Amino acid sequence: MLYALGEQDRIVGISGFTVRPPRARKEKPKVSAFTSAKIDEILKLEPDFVVGFSDIQADIAAELVRRGVEVWISNHRSVEGIVDYVRRLGALVGVAEPANAYADELQRGLDAIAAEAARLPRRPHIYFEEWDEPPITGIRWVAELIRIAGGDDVFPELAAESLAKQRILADAGEVVRRAPDIILGSWCGKKFRPEKVAARPGWDAIPAVRDGELHEIKSPIILQPGPAALTEGVREIARIVCEWAGRHG
Repeated sequence: MLYALGEQDRIVGISGFTVRPPRARKEKPKVSAFTSAKIDEILKLEPDFVVGFSDIQADIAAELVRRGVEVWISNHRSVEGIVDYVRRLGALVGVAEPANAYADELQRGLDAIAAEAARLPRRPHIYFEEWDEPPITGIRWVAELIRIAGGDDVFPELAAESLAKQRILADAGEVVRRAPDIILGSWCGKKFRPEKVAARPGWDAIPAVRDGELHEIKSPIILQPGPAALTEGVREIARIVCEWAGRHG
C-alpha cells in the first residue's frame, strides 16, 4: 500500500511474506515472518512506527511496545475495511489526500465490476477454499468480492468468523450438499490441485466438479486484505464468473 502511495522510501524493513510489489523483496530487509519476528533486527532499523495486521501478530506487537516502539495493528476483514485502511494508513504517514484519492479509485473499480455483474443472466453459487487439509473457507472479504463479481458464496455464515480455525469445515460433505457451480481454490503457500479436490469422495456429484469449473486464484492477489484483492483478485473472480455465465447462462 505504501508503494502504491509512493511512500516506499519510508519503509525500512518488511515481512518475508511480502511479494507485492516484487521490487520490495530486493530493496528492503526481511525482518519478520507472519506470526514471528526478529525483534532485535527490527530494532536495529530504528523504526519510528511499525505496522502489522491481525490478532495473530499480537505477541510481536506486545514485545515491540515493551521495547519502546510505536505499533499499529489493524484487524480489518471486510472490503469496506480494506478501503478504510487505505485512508487511515495514509493519514498516519501524512499523505491523507493521495490515500483518499487512491481509496476512491479502488471503490470506483469495485462499483464498475458490480455494475457489470448485475447484467449477468445467472449468479453462480461459489465455494472458495483457502486450505485443503482440513478444508477452510469463508473469509469475509473474499465472500464479499465474490458477491461483487456476480456470484454467491455457499458458506455466507462463516464470513462472520475472523479466525481460520473457526472456519474449518467439520463435514466436507456439506460442500456436496450446497452444490456449488464454481469452486475457487487459493491454498496459502502451495499450489491449488483441482484434481485432488475432484477426487474427494462424493464430490463428483457437485456441479462444479461435474462441469470442470475448478479454478485457482493465486494467493498473493486474494488472501491478503489489501489493494491486490480489490483489483487483480476481484477481476479474476469476475472473469471466471463471466465465462461461467456464458457457458451456463
